[in-house]
Amino acid sequence: MKDLNSVRLEFPSLSANEGFARGAVACFAAQLDMTLTELGDVKTAVSEAVTNCIVHAYPDSIGTVYMRVRIVDPETLEIQVKDKGRGIEDVEKAREPLFTTGGDDRGGMGFTIMESFMDSLKVRSRVGAGTTVTMRKRVEKRMKQR
Repeated sequence: MKDLNSVRLEFPSLSANEGFARGAVACFAAQLDMTLTELGDVKTAVSEAVTNCIVHAYPDSIGTVYMRVRIVDPETLEIQVKDKGRGIEDVEKAREPLFTTGGDDRGGMGFTIMESFMDSLKVRSRVGAGTTVTMRKRVEKRMKQR
């Protein structure tokens, strides 16, 4: 299946770039005529995914975060956030609420938040090779005004 539209971004795993990622995805997703609630859900999920790369994938260094955003059909947005960092030893454990490897100041709710705000969430990871998070959000159909 051919994408209706897509964009790729890559940026250093700096905290300042979390806001950039949110804004870039929101601008791209706006073409789907999302409601403010839907757009807010997408922005929150992107923030969590990018923050995971910054905090967990590259805890002691600056690495690269790769994002691909696609419109896969007229109502579906797909966002992929990827790193080449340290990877996740146990993905199922990492997806449990309150589990974190980021220290006492981290809440351990990143994957839970992504899952609750998006329609689907897939996580693939290899220790020492990085993690790929793929999320999809389906836009509610609305009647078009004449």
